Amino acid sequence: MYQVGEKIVYGNNGVCVIDEIKMLETPHSDGELKAYYVIRPVYQDCKISVPVDTKVFMRPVITADEANALVDSIPGIHAEPYYNSALRQLQEYYDTKLNTHNCADLVELTMSLYAKKKKTEAQKRKFGAIDERYMKRAEDLLFGELSAALEIPKGDVRQYIHDRLQGKL
Repeated sequence: MYQVGEKIVYGNNGVCVIDEIKMLETPHSDGELKAYYVIRPVYQDCKISVPVDTKVFMRPVITADEANALVDSIPGIHAEPYYNSALRQLQEYYDTKLNTHNCADLVELTMSLYAKKKKTEAQKRKFGAIDERYMKRAEDLLFGELSAALEIPKGDVRQYIHDRLQGKL
């Protein structure tokens, strides 16, 4: 069980903080009480009550050491752009990558989408809206978790990665 104040990754909401754990009456339970986390997404303005035994994916935020190891591994990642003219299959592919909730998969997805964008723009073509949406989502989830792990502002993550890979950190 997570503790109050702990940072977690919750489903596709990204990084959340456990604000409290409380007993609530479950719907259609005739007064039965159940433990709930009250979580606050770090990059959204809302609160979510979620059963402690939810089926929605939850895990602790990676550590600073894990975040730095991930950043250090970026030059060794060879990310190939994924192409599929069937939009449904393209979305399913991207959803599969996002739903692993694994930072390394998010790095790979983000890098492959950047490569696809660069190649598309070099051919004087427009980058697809689906590709753009998933690139933003993957980057948002990745940078959110790296921000929480490294305790730096989310807006500074891109520069942190650049500086670390240039040997400045």
